[in-house]
Amino acid sequence: MKRDKKMEPARNALLRVRRFLSQLLGHDLRYNVQVSCTKKYLGSEYGRYCICPDRITRKSIIYSFGVGEDISFDLSIIKEFGANIYAFDPTPKSIDWVKRQELPKEFCFFNYGIADHDGSARFNPPENPKHVSYTMLDRLSKASDSIEVKVHRLKTILNILGHQEIDILKMDIEGAEYAVIDDLIASDIEIHQLLVEFHHRFENTGISQTKRAIESLSKNGFRIFDISLDGQVYSFIQV
Repeated sequence: MKRDKKMEPARNALLRVRRFLSQLLGHDLRYNVQVSCTKKYLGSEYGRYCICPDRITRKSIIYSFGVGEDISFDLSIIKEFGANIYAFDPTPKSIDWVKRQELPKEFCFFNYGIADHDGSARFNPPENPKHVSYTMLDRLSKASDSIEVKVHRLKTILNILGHQEIDILKMDIEGAEYAVIDDLIASDIEIHQLLVEFHHRFENTGISQTKRAIESLSKNGFRIFDISLDGQVYSFIQV
């Protein structure tokens, strides 16, 4: 999705106001950036993430969980640094969409997901059939249409791919991030940057889960260096 540069200031101001009102109503968190570092924003308006480009090279290990139908962030990483992107998504629409794209050799796609266990998981489809994102969270109206997909713990995936650490880990996994964060912390995996879209806007999650996740990350050396204007995407760096 191409941004209209002229409209961006007004759009950003609107997002700030919306978040402020959401905070006043108790629907959003009041966290601020905790550490200063070089910032670079990559990806489309829909799929934008902030990274710290320092020490990122073509040899960096970069994982991207939750592809959907927007790999603008992944392609920007490849263009900027020439690094391989290890991208993961087990949902049917995403797999079909990726197959139809002309992709650079640096884009390495795997049709399984991440969870806090190895094996399989039930994924519930979106309420709107035009949307692409499935979730492991309960979605009662769509439970009869759920599918079973293959999932692995992050530690297992590193072993499969032969990696010892991760330079950038990006996750947009529709509410499963809370259990995965607990698992990756317990696994003591070295992750230099963690980019997470939190889903506290979902009815069956809530801001208390996001608060707990952020505090747990903080206790384990992760510091916030960027928060998206809508308050959903957080960028952490290991210090």
